[in-house]
Amino acid sequence: MCEYCGCQSLTAIDELTREHDEVVRLISHLRTAHRKGDTARMARTARAIARVLGPHTRVEEHGLFPALAGDFPDRIAQLEAEHRRVDSVLAEAADGAVPADPTWPDRLLHAMDLLRAHILKEQDGVFPAALALLGTEEWEAVEAERARAGGALSPPAGARGREPAGPPR
Repeated sequence: MCEYCGCQSLTAIDELTREHDEVVRLISHLRTAHRKGDTARMARTARAIARVLGPHTRVEEHGLFPALAGDFPDRIAQLEAEHRRVDSVLAEAADGAVPADPTWPDRLLHAMDLLRAHILKEQDGVFPAALALLGTEEWEAVEAERARAGGALSPPAGARGREPAGPPR
């Protein structure tokens, strides 16, 4: 992923990037499960991806994106719409469910292809733009949103009993 602009030197961007990396790792498990026809494992992996994306999306949509929407309204709207499309397919496996819809595994893989492209847009476009455009006040708002949202990879200070999104079992 991106390392050319230095944006990962900022804690907020580093955390978002690490979450992207974890999602990409989990997607590889999804593809293996799909090849084996293991829909139950796909559902478990979808839930693991959703656990990472929940706080991640909140930080982007309530912290980072509002700070950039004035400069890039169409791009931010597109990214938010992509979040909704991915979330809707992942949600079908929520609450321990294995989706009965026989089209779900293929729709999930299609959503993950969209997500991979989405991640590249953020890392190669949004994050460098944020580095260039956001001031201290905007970065503080992003950090405050992270504190509220927590994260699947590194729980907020004082939080106990939360597990990182490990490999699906």
